[in-house]
Amino acid sequence: MYMEEGIKRAMDTMTKGYGGPFGAVVVKNGEIISVASNTVLLHHDPTAHAEVNAIRDASHKLGTHNLEGCVLYATGYPCPMCLSAIMWANIHEVYYGTDLEDASKIGFRDDFIYDFIRNENQGNVLQLKQINHAECLKLMEDYHKNGKEIY
Repeated sequence: MYMEEGIKRAMDTMTKGYGGPFGAVVVKNGEIISVASNTVLLHHDPTAHAEVNAIRDASHKLGTHNLEGCVLYATGYPCPMCLSAIMWANIHEVYYGTDLEDASKIGFRDDFIYDFIRNENQGNVLQLKQINHAECLKLMEDYHKNGKEIY
């Protein structure tokens, strides 16, 4: 029942050319909180994946960044960015429809990101260089010293 809502949303927005064939639904206590789809093309936003859009909407509606107790339904296996967003949101249960191989067959490639995370081909994908460490560290120290919330 929940996945069907994500499928319907993905079909609608995919047909309109808003983004890829991906939908997501956030549910809490059996109630649908958010239904979203991929809107990368519509918003010219590479982070506008269905899962991220659903998490943003659910967080806004619930008035919290902590979605613990929520369940996410996604039409596709979440990419590394979406997996990270899911974990940062404290969602501990995810159901997905298609897998990475299915997405790869139609041209969506998450493998280069997974390779990067495993420290393979890092120089070919992205250069990471640390600068201004002391100044940036002071931000963290001040945040911690002032007892700010860790999330």
